Amino acid sequence: MLARAVAVALDVLPLKEMDVSVEGQEVVEFVRNQAVKLKFEVEMDDGRMQVNVLKILDQLEDGIVPESHDLKRVLDYLGIKRWSACNREVKFLDNEMLLEGNTEEKRDMGILSSLMGFMIYCRGTLFDVLDNGAGRQINGGSTNADQVIRFLNLDDFRCPITLEIMSDPVTIASGHTYDRASILKWFRAGNSTCPKTGERLTSIDLVPNFALKVLIKQYCSANGIPFVETGRRNRDAGRFVGSSSVANEQAMKLLASFLVGRLVAGTMEQQNKAAFEIRLLTKTSIFNRSCLVEAGVIPPLLNLVTSRDSSCQENAMATLLNLSKNSKCKSTIVGNGGLFLILDVLKGGLKMEARQHAAGTLFYLTSVEEYRKMMGENPEFIPSLLELLRNGTDRGKKNALVTIFGLLMRPENHWRVIAAGLVPLVVNLLKSFEREDLITDSLAVLTTLSERLDGAMAVLYAGALPIIVNVLSSCNSRASKEYCVSLLLALCINGGADAVPVLVKNSSLMGPLYSLLAEGNSKASKKASTLIRILHEYNEKTSSGLITPVFIEDQFINVW
Repeated sequence: MLARAVAVALDVLPLKEMDVSVEGQEVVEFVRNQAVKLKFEVEMDDGRMQVNVLKILDQLEDGIVPESHDLKRVLDYLGIKRWSACNREVKFLDNEMLLEGNTEEKRDMGILSSLMGFMIYCRGTLFDVLDNGAGRQINGGSTNADQVIRFLNLDDFRCPITLEIMSDPVTIASGHTYDRASILKWFRAGNSTCPKTGERLTSIDLVPNFALKVLIKQYCSANGIPFVETGRRNRDAGRFVGSSSVANEQAMKLLASFLVGRLVAGTMEQQNKAAFEIRLLTKTSIFNRSCLVEAGVIPPLLNLVTSRDSSCQENAMATLLNLSKNSKCKSTIVGNGGLFLILDVLKGGLKMEARQHAAGTLFYLTSVEEYRKMMGENPEFIPSLLELLRNGTDRGKKNALVTIFGLLMRPENHWRVIAAGLVPLVVNLLKSFEREDLITDSLAVLTTLSERLDGAMAVLYAGALPIIVNVLSSCNSRASKEYCVSLLLALCINGGADAVPVLVKNSSLMGPLYSLLAEGNSKASKKASTLIRILHEYNEKTSSGLITPVFIEDQFINVW
């Protein structure tokens, strides 16, 4: 290893810039060549263990279940005695695969993928007990990481250009970090300076900031904020596509069968451990979800959500949430009576986490019209979501909001949520929310309701106008601003006589509207333009002594 490091160091040494003599350059070249020729020798014990590992990988590739004592011999040699230690190795291999995936050759991707499958199989089959701290590893965190995240501010993760949370942070030559899409747009516009400092750049190369991306993902996960991977790096939609080895895939199929067997016939402790393991496996990989569904994981998971063991119920519910993202899984869940079992957890889950996972699962199920109808017509779903919205954690409130938004995709559900008292609840919560994603989701729900006359009147009667204007003036999120403008425009169209006079008198409204108008071709700027025109027309007519005009809906229908 030392010889290899010496060779690499000498290879990149800028001899010409260092004004080294010809003789000196020849000596350096000689040493470099000798270092390259040195053969890397594997120690005898390492060589024997390497043979054992390759034998196990061959068995996995052939779909043969390896002997437990062979697996344990390898882990003992590596010093892996506990579940958490094995999981750290899985994370290490995962990061190595990510780095290798960013190289052009991807030479080591095959063996890394095989080793990943081997280690995940060991983690799932060899350890019957989760040691202390395993729960924290669901979200990829550790004790030290949690301590770091606690002192971070969301503003540290915003792109200086868009002020949105970065999903693919990259660093430019000035040392400043931006979201990839934003800085590329800046460069494509012909700019060759740093947007933050104005410094002229010697290069427009982008360096991925993986460390910051990991921190952003951990912060978002810890605080229930959605993190959207960019299409170029979307590891969930196509994780290492074309690079997964046969051994990895076969190991996952064998592990899926093993874990489902534990769910069906294991002790309570074994069922809980299996549910926890499946929860991890289904969180990040579509292939893992597919293997587990084919192994028949959904019916035993639905049985577990009725468990009186709080950990079993939470792990089973969280796993169903992960699986419900898959279109094929939705019908299997509902077809096995899962919709009403999930409702029971939403109403009376043993832990708040289980209740918020239930709401999240229902959100994915609302993507199917038939299930939106079933939930809307049942008298318990909407009140249960409102109860979680009223008394849940921030993550629970978010899941309740997005599920209600999903239900509103069916027009027949509008009057049901209004009758249940959603509007005054959301308006009051909007005043107290500090997280931008909750503000955005609340505005999205109110905007959808206000597109109909009964919803617009409910929003106006709840006293929402000054709150909406305040959010428009103070928030940094582009999505929140766009929803504010859409909501105000809908209220002017569907409740003009009650909305327009109030907005005309609000002196803080026009500034943010003109700022949005300056953005050009966005939908928000077009709606801001229409809203400004409505307010100006009203002001002109009232100042000339005319009666307050009635706004005809057809007059403004072109903006929708």
